[in-house]
Amino acid sequence: MLFFRKLFSGIFGNLRRAMGRQKLLAVGTTVVVIYLLVTILAPWIVPYDPVNYRSAPRLAPPSLAHPMGTDQLQRDLFSRVISGARAPIIVAFGSIALSMSAGTLFGLIAGFVGGALDRAFSLTMDALYSFPSIILAIVLVSVLQPGVDTMILAISVVYIPTYFRVTRSEVLTIKEETFIEAVEAMGASRIRIIFKHIAPNVVNAIMAVSSFNIADAILTEAALAYLGFGLPPPTPDWGFDIQNGQKFLQAGYWWLVTFPGLMIVFLSLGFGLVGEGISDLLNPKRQQQKFG
Repeated sequence: MLFFRKLFSGIFGNLRRAMGRQKLLAVGTTVVVIYLLVTILAPWIVPYDPVNYRSAPRLAPPSLAHPMGTDQLQRDLFSRVISGARAPIIVAFGSIALSMSAGTLFGLIAGFVGGALDRAFSLTMDALYSFPSIILAIVLVSVLQPGVDTMILAISVVYIPTYFRVTRSEVLTIKEETFIEAVEAMGASRIRIIFKHIAPNVVNAIMAVSSFNIADAILTEAALAYLGFGLPPPTPDWGFDIQNGQKFLQAGYWWLVTFPGLMIVFLSLGFGLVGEGISDLLNPKRQQQKFG
């Protein structure tokens, strides 16, 4: 538990200090924070009930009364889009936190212990990694009850191999350092060496991939919802609303697809910018190549 507390405190601490030096990171973080605030304040800022049908005009275009128009069931699209931010954010953060914890733990143990245990872990992770991520997520979520918990579990399994491989690679390098040999010579236990001396040195590598994976998890959640494996209707969900509005796109009702799609794009772009900024900070040579 100490390692994971250090991991998450290190991620947010480094992120806060880095924002003042990295504009790309600051822009991405601003976008993410805005989305988080919208998600938290959604019950108080939506003008209409996003779920129940009402007497609004059917399929009305964007107007002052309905900034994003209405859908075929006379629901205000702005209220649904704002309320729909909750599902992808919860699923993305939950799945990445779970996959990060499991993949990092397995990578630490396999990389340090080596031998048959390392081979068993590596073969299992390679087997999971060989599946296309969306196909693996669909298989997992289709055999379970639809819901937020199911999507978190299914998407987290997809990203466990990524954190395992990154962590294992770092451990294989770090454990050959002289300070590890010195600690071993002093009689420190394996558990102490792994979690006190090796684990803190893999935090930066994990930080470099976590934001990119969150962006990808948002797209995966939207894809699952679009295919009918997301939250049960009429719960607001961007992917489901896009799938629902696609039927009316050829008839000219463009707003049903456009606004939920833009929300997905900007949120995933925000996390992508955060990941890009963190990668630049952790790799000075990459920073010089971009601006040199």
